[in-house]
Amino acid sequence: MIKTVYSKGKLVAKTGNEVMAEAMRQIEPDVVAAYPITPATEIVQIFSQFVADGIVKSEYVAVESEHSAMSATIAAAAAGARAMTGTSAQGLALMWEMLYIAAGLRLPIVMAEVNRALSAPINIHGDQSDTMGARDSGWIQIYSENSQEAYDNMIQAVKIAEKAKLPAMVTTDGFIISHCMEVVETYPDEDVKKFVGEYKPERSLLDTKKPYTLGSIELQDYYFEHRWQLAEGMRNAKNIIAEVAKDFEKTFGRKYDMYEKYMMDDAEIAIVVIGSTAGTAKVVVKELREKGIKAGLLKIRVFRPFPFEMIAKDLANVKAIAVMDRADSCSGTYAPLYSDVVTALFAAGVMAPKVVNYVYGLGGREINTDHIAAVYDKLGKIASGAEKPFTGIEYINVRIK
Repeated sequence: MIKTVYSKGKLVAKTGNEVMAEAMRQIEPDVVAAYPITPATEIVQIFSQFVADGIVKSEYVAVESEHSAMSATIAAAAAGARAMTGTSAQGLALMWEMLYIAAGLRLPIVMAEVNRALSAPINIHGDQSDTMGARDSGWIQIYSENSQEAYDNMIQAVKIAEKAKLPAMVTTDGFIISHCMEVVETYPDEDVKKFVGEYKPERSLLDTKKPYTLGSIELQDYYFEHRWQLAEGMRNAKNIIAEVAKDFEKTFGRKYDMYEKYMMDDAEIAIVVIGSTAGTAKVVVKELREKGIKAGLLKIRVFRPFPFEMIAKDLANVKAIAVMDRADSCSGTYAPLYSDVVTALFAAGVMAPKVVNYVYGLGGREINTDHIAAVYDKLGKIASGAEKPFTGIEYINVRIK
């Protein structure tokens, strides 16, 4: 049960979509351009109503596609506006070209993204295939376990993006969070506005006194340097995310980090996961601990930039690890999160843990406590040497035969 941790906080019952729209209302960006798509439709729909009712002074631009939505948001940001948008699945995929442009131009756009399976076949339910496909586009990626995190992450993302000069997407799992009602603590409008502060861009295309070129062609002479700067910006964003989280905790009382460690201090077996499934896994971890089994959970909050050094350190002494992906890279080997976790361990010289990969929940397929308990049971056997770690991917709750 969510409790107030801020003296002026207010407990409300809202869905994930509603609290993301509420955060946008409090932030009051200059421009929001969007084309609605299930299950993210409500976010921009609710915000457009705020605009229509005169509750916010933001300019809402209703465009003809998600590609146009990102194009308009890029234009607004380049003109010096605080700009935001929202989308999901095929909408994010249609933005693909423009995602790279937004990042390459170092524009601090913030996107409310609801994770949904990519077609085909057509599916409107939640998995993380969409954002995993965009993981190397140069966008900061912040994932939410529940509606409270979605609300808090949206507020922090604005400050993070503007300090890092990188676009950022805040995600929730489709329908599981986006449409399910939870109790959330919201903060007073004036305190949120004070936290995000007034946006003062270093430069603007509309500043005729300081003209500059944006989006020029760069061939062999400068393109490499430009992309290096983008990668360096992502590396530097780790410190900015930590600073903003510290400011957020100091202001509102909620603590955030790149990832959350749940009963990991002495864990011998552990699961690494992203998103709402972490909440289900915590129930299982608690039950196992009551039985004397040293189980733990590491929940990734920030996937880009990936906190590889910190993760390697915190997983170094775990005997067996299961990385659970809600997306399949179709690479013929392993899924996205697993690949990054194992790379982090290898780069740090941590070879002791036995690490296996599970893919689960594609297209919104159920993942419950029994499924997760079975994963921990397998890890216990691997850790004790009773079973060898399997290679490749094991798929949870799928009809293969």
